[in-house]
Amino acid sequence: MRLGISSPLRHTSAQEWAAKQVELGCGAVVFPVQSTEPEDVIAEYASEAKKHDLLIAEVGIWRNALASDEDERKTNMDYCVEQLRLADRIGARCAVNVAGAFGKKWDGGYKENFTATARKKTVDMVREVIDRAEIKNTYFTLEPMPWMVPTGPKDYLELIGEVDRERFAVHMDIINMVNSADRYFHAEEFVDECAALLGNRIRSCHIKDVHLKEEYTLQLQECPAGEGEFPLGYYMSKMSMIDEEMPIILEHLNSDEEYVRYFGYLKNL
Repeated sequence: MRLGISSPLRHTSAQEWAAKQVELGCGAVVFPVQSTEPEDVIAEYASEAKKHDLLIAEVGIWRNALASDEDERKTNMDYCVEQLRLADRIGARCAVNVAGAFGKKWDGGYKENFTATARKKTVDMVREVIDRAEIKNTYFTLEPMPWMVPTGPKDYLELIGEVDRERFAVHMDIINMVNSADRYFHAEEFVDECAALLGNRIRSCHIKDVHLKEEYTLQLQECPAGEGEFPLGYYMSKMSMIDEEMPIILEHLNSDEEYVRYFGYLKNL
């Protein structure tokens, strides 16, 4: 596998960015430059990644392409397309977004997220992004979430069939899918299910941890790697069996110091 972090760490140049990632022990990176940046800046970061054998795991999008406001939705759709084109140009394994929410918070949980209308709009959105981008070297992916499509491997597999586009693939965030007691207490079996159903469709993975709080009712809390109970070693091993170059990206920490600390835990694991 190729471990990496979602943070670019503090840096002042593409050269320093790449050097710091390598010094930490990363083999994969999240591309830190957006499609709105000058082309020479994009090229410089891509060149440094290649020079240092840093696999570009993903280009992030993180915009609600299903926003209820028409102008916002159009702007976000255009951004999705341009980020996907960027991923294609620089040879990233994927561009990743969440499906989007039907409420005020761009990635929030709402009953409306699970209507037939929401699913159709999700399918149409994915198709439109891929068709407009006309990509050849990368894939468009959706990060699974606890409260929007797709919430699990079976749902993701069904969505792939509904979208029916060769360039639609899987972004694996297994902790986001641990949204029930069954998935928490049978974590290894859930990892196996994800691997069996989604397998070589997986382009990139996120890693963090989950903790079951003691208060009622069921409360599952995301936490840094090693501070929860999820079998992260088993997860990493299973993903690397699918693809020996699989990028596994540590995320959702608050400082460079935390990334260094918890990345060290993962390397030791």
